[in-house]
Amino acid sequence: MQEKKIFVIGGGASGFFAAINSAINFPDCKVVILEKTNNLLSKVKISGGGRCNVSNNTFDNSELVKYYPRGEKELRQVFSQFSVTDTIKWFNDRGVKLKTESDGRVFPESNLSKTIIDLFLSEAKKRNIEIKLNEEVLSIKKSEKLILTTKKNKFTTDKVICCVGGFHQSKYYEFLKILGHTVTEIVPSLFTLNIKKDEITNLMGLSVKNGVIKIVGTKFKIEGAILITHWGFSGPAVLKLSAFAAYEFFKSNYNLNVSISWVNNLNVEEIAQKLKSFSAEKQLIANSPKFEIPKRLWEYLLVKSGINLKKHWNEISKKEINNFAKNLFDDVYYVLGKTKFKEEFVTAGGVSLKEINFKTMESKIFSGLYFCGEVINVDGITGGFNFQNAWSTAWVAAKNN
Repeated sequence: MQEKKIFVIGGGASGFFAAINSAINFPDCKVVILEKTNNLLSKVKISGGGRCNVSNNTFDNSELVKYYPRGEKELRQVFSQFSVTDTIKWFNDRGVKLKTESDGRVFPESNLSKTIIDLFLSEAKKRNIEIKLNEEVLSIKKSEKLILTTKKNKFTTDKVICCVGGFHQSKYYEFLKILGHTVTEIVPSLFTLNIKKDEITNLMGLSVKNGVIKIVGTKFKIEGAILITHWGFSGPAVLKLSAFAAYEFFKSNYNLNVSISWVNNLNVEEIAQKLKSFSAEKQLIANSPKFEIPKRLWEYLLVKSGINLKKHWNEISKKEINNFAKNLFDDVYYVLGKTKFKEEFVTAGGVSLKEINFKTMESKIFSGLYFCGEVINVDGITGGFNFQNAWSTAWVAAKNN
C-alpha cells in the first residue's frame, strides 16, 4: 500500500506547527515542508526583539478574539479547539518553559527565540519530517491525488496545508487565486505614525496613559496609552488603531488627519468646566499640569492654545480656556506615512474567511487543501496574538484528514 503524504507549504511558525502536529496525529503519513526560500522560521527569530512572544495570557476565548481586527467571529471556533492554555501545555510538555510578563505577553523562560526554533527543528527531525528549501509552489491540481508543481519539481500528495503569508509574499498567493480563492489585498497592519513636521516631536519619549486617538471623519477610535516619538506617534493605542484601521490607512496612502484627545472620558465641554474650576488657583498654569498630562506636553498645549506660560490660573480668559479645552480634546495632526513597529511586520488580508471551514481549516472550494497562519485574512494586534492564531489554526488544520 502506497504511503500517504501531507505537504506543508511554508517553513514559518504555522508551517512547522502544522507539520509537527500532522506527524503526531498521523504517524504513518510522510510529512514534507516546502519552503520557497532558503530560510526557515525567520519571523520566529526576530519576534519580540529576538525573544519570541509566543502568546498572551488572555485565557478567556471570548476576550481573546477581541484582539483580532479581522477574524474575531471565526476564531471562536478555532480557539475552542486549541486555546492559550493548550499552547502553554504544548510547549511545556516538550521541555520549553514559558513565563508571563506584567503586560500579559508570554515568552520562553530563556528569553531566546532560538529555544523555539531549536524545539521545532528537533521535533521535525525526531518525526522524520522532510524539509525542502527553495521550492516555490506554482500550482495545485487534482487527479487521483493532489499534484503540487514547484519551480523545480512535481509532487503528489494526499493533503496540502498552506501556510504562506506576509506582505512581501503577496505574489505567492497566485496559485490560490487560480484555484478560485478570493485573496483580499495584503496590506501592513501594525505600524507607527509619522506626522508632518511639528514641534510636538521635540517631546519624544513622553506618553499619556489614558488618551484617545481617532481618524478624523471615520468611526475608527481607540483608547489607551499614546507615546510621542521623534517621528510622530506610537504606543498601544496607535498600534491598535493601525491594526483595526489598516485598510483605511492604506486607502489614503497613509496621508490623513488623526485627532488625539489627551484626556479620556471627558468631552470638550466637561474639560472646559474642569479648567474653569481651577481659576481660583493663584499658581502658574504651566507649573500645575492636570489630567495626568506630563509637564512638557502640558506646556506645549498651552502655547498651542495661545496661553502665555507666565499666566496664573486666576488670569486665564474664557476664550483661552475654550481654546485649551479644544486642544486637550481634539488635537489634530496630519499623518505623512508610517513606520514599521520594531521588528514586527504583520499584515491584513489573505484568503477570504468565507471560503474556509473554521472547524477544520479546510478550503470550501478545493477539498484536501487546508489553511493556517497569516495566509488567511486574520491578524492580531501586538502582544503574542498573531502567534496564537498561527498555533491554533495550524493545530486544527493538522488534526483533520
